[in-house]
Amino acid sequence: MSYPSERLFEEVAFLSHYLHWSYEQVMALEHRERQRWVAEVSRMNERINELAGRARQS
Repeated sequence: MSYPSERLFEEVAFLSHYLHWSYEQVMALEHRERQRWVAEVSRMNERINELAGRARQS
């Protein structure tokens, strides 16, 4: 079973955008490590958005 190419493109674009990593840097990561970075950046964004929402409500 291979990894869906569409998902791989999403991960590369996501990490390249948020961490300013090159394609080569992202692709050099092991699959699990790349997924972990995606999860960590997503959590950070969720937290930032949560805090921004609270600030707007104040």
